[in-house]
Amino acid sequence: MSSMTEASNPEMATVVVGPEDILLELCGSVSSVLSTACHKPVRHAQMIQSIQNTSLKPDISGFVVFEGGFTGLVVLNFSADAAMEIYQDYMLSMGMDESSLAVQYTSDEVSDIVGELMNQIVGDFINKVNMRLQSCVDQSQPKVLTSGRQLTISIDAGLQTPITKRVAFYTNNNNTFYLEYSMDDTEFVATADYTARDAHDPDAVIAGHQSQVEQAEVPAISAANANDSDALLSELGL
Repeated sequence: MSSMTEASNPEMATVVVGPEDILLELCGSVSSVLSTACHKPVRHAQMIQSIQNTSLKPDISGFVVFEGGFTGLVVLNFSADAAMEIYQDYMLSMGMDESSLAVQYTSDEVSDIVGELMNQIVGDFINKVNMRLQSCVDQSQPKVLTSGRQLTISIDAGLQTPITKRVAFYTNNNNTFYLEYSMDDTEFVATADYTARDAHDPDAVIAGHQSQVEQAEVPAISAANANDSDALLSELGL
């Protein structure tokens, strides 16, 4: 892992991996998966912001909980413009006709694609973590909320001493979306015989998911459907 640090004593050469190192791996997964899926560059800011808690914000938000070797929460908050650009680029890269694409960000099809891409992102991230940290982390199914209202929903992932950060991302057309990330305040310290193992090629992960996108069954919650929204709010304990 490129972000791993060594102790100041060269004789010890201890490899230590903390929450921000893991966050950089996650940022790498977001950028690489979306860039590959959309065939357009997606980049992240070079600054990491500390925040009090993660939350879902308009216009389209998705979240995934992961647990195992460590527990955490990943939230992606998209503006309508960012979500539509990613959705359109992804579908067009798969050979879909532009005239057949959804034109409103509130369409269930857009939410489905956001959820599918989140599934790919977290799957790529967990693959890297499990291989390089020699840990075992599993993910939940992504949940997506579409809302045209100015509401903010905080999520309690049950973390005891969370580290919570936010990173801005930019699409090819400079539309902005945000990654919010919360995980246990923990670190991994390597033994003397530690050797990092290579993760699988993320392009292979993308290819496998693209072949199944039409069958994707990622839950999509539309603000226009009060019953579905109530179900998600109930699941969040609100």
